[in-house]
Amino acid sequence: MADTNQQSPPPQLGPLQFLMSNKLETAMWLSRLFTVYCSVMFILPILGPYAAANFYQRALLANALTSALRLHQRLPRFQLSRAFLAQALQEDSCHYLLYSLILVNSYPITMSIFPVFLFSVLHATTYTKKVLDSVGPNSLMFIRNLLDKLTSSQQNILKFIACNEIFLMPATAFMLFSGQGSLLLPFIYYRFLTLRYTSRRNPYCRTLFTELRILLEHFIMKPACPAFFRKMCLSSIAFISRLAPAAV
Repeated sequence: MADTNQQSPPPQLGPLQFLMSNKLETAMWLSRLFTVYCSVMFILPILGPYAAANFYQRALLANALTSALRLHQRLPRFQLSRAFLAQALQEDSCHYLLYSLILVNSYPITMSIFPVFLFSVLHATTYTKKVLDSVGPNSLMFIRNLLDKLTSSQQNILKFIACNEIFLMPATAFMLFSGQGSLLLPFIYYRFLTLRYTSRRNPYCRTLFTELRILLEHFIMKPACPAFFRKMCLSSIAFISRLAPAAV
């Protein structure tokens, strides 16, 4: 005889109830969507260059808010100590909080907005799927398919982000010499890049540095490469290697 006293599964939450039951995650999701919107409006300046510059700042400020919320989620108990600061600097959310604050008042360039834009897209994808599940298991399949394609391309997107992080370093120096950046910007950004290089959760910056070095060394060792260019590249590789953090 079947057991008629079995408990029925709990009713599925609707989208509004789901969002309200996860307030911190919802706040980060909304700020990431706003970051994506502002980034797109900057990359495609359909409202003019002045409005695009405002969207650039809004995207970075929204990303700073998201990073601060995520850092609070990872390290909820603030302590005014050196150990807490060292622990915070190991978090990727702290890296991009610093990134946003470093570049928010700088001259707007597209390369600096791509990491913020793409990280927001990737991180919003998972929570968007949960929101769609609260609507219905088969709701809005075209959006689900788009999210699945983004997820399948995550590794390539993370490599592209790391490439932007690396090449922003010489870009900050160029901005300084062209009068579009401050004297401190390259030095502060170098500190950010060392944090990304030593990241435990995201090794793509470190991996891409190695791949670029191998690729360049392979190119300059060809017989057709001029000797002066080979020597210049080897000196540059040695200089950059000395700037890398000693331990990872």
